[in-house]
Amino acid sequence: MTDPAAVERDAAEAASAFSHPAVAPDATAAYGEHPDQVVDFYAPRGEAQDPASAPLVVVLHGGAWRAPYDRQHITPLAGFLARQGFAVANVEYRRGSSLPRQNADGPVAGRWPETFDDVAAAMDALPGLAATALPAADVRRTVVTGHSAGGHLALWAAARHRLPYESPWRLPSPPLLRGVVALAPIADFAVAEELGVCGGASAQLLGGPEHFAARLPYADPASLLPTGIATAVVQGREDIVVPARVAESYVAAAAKAGEMVGLTLLDGVGHFPLIDPAADACAVVSEEISQLAW
Repeated sequence: MTDPAAVERDAAEAASAFSHPAVAPDATAAYGEHPDQVVDFYAPRGEAQDPASAPLVVVLHGGAWRAPYDRQHITPLAGFLARQGFAVANVEYRRGSSLPRQNADGPVAGRWPETFDDVAAAMDALPGLAATALPAADVRRTVVTGHSAGGHLALWAAARHRLPYESPWRLPSPPLLRGVVALAPIADFAVAEELGVCGGASAQLLGGPEHFAARLPYADPASLLPTGIATAVVQGREDIVVPARVAESYVAAAAKAGEMVGLTLLDGVGHFPLIDPAADACAVVSEEISQLAW
């Protein structure tokens, strides 16, 4: 049973993270015909080393891949990163139904295969979209970040060249990324399901428990190692939404595959301060991105 004090802290952290007003983008572009197939762009506002050529940070929001949680809740982070001198692309993608499925605890997480179709399509389209919508973005210095379920998608996007050969999302070579900074990511689906993370959202994303084992090699970052791409994970030690054990398992799997993944564990921090511009943890996130981007 979860400690009531931990639940209270988590609620307070969530309230702080979601208290900021949404930050409007400078431009929006579509990468497909569905209303959710869009990217919001934020021009760099800080004192970048070269204001005319800023690293591009791709942001993938969390929310357990469920429809009620869209990109709006992470726009304060996008605005914060823009103020640090980054060009930012905030990606939307198709998520699960807004209605609960039979025997499901709340709205269903994700759509198979549409969620993955969208992230792959968005990543492939971003260099061209950014050239038009955000000329200040240097796509040669792209870092992908994501929070929670978005952390999973960020790790997955960087590992598409490791997908099975028959996968429609597979890339023939590693994507041109400077690196990935995954924030409290759902990075190991087996451990996430063991812990009941987000009410079994990982299995729902893959279409239900009956498809879990067969689709795991196509979706699970812990099954797609090594990537050869610089990867850092930032995780709160006190996270009760996606416990640190999930990230630690992913990092261990990477080490077993011969790859070093950086893991920053923040004391006294839960799930939401990582995307809260008012929290010290958010500054740590920005620094991790800077280490890879600059």
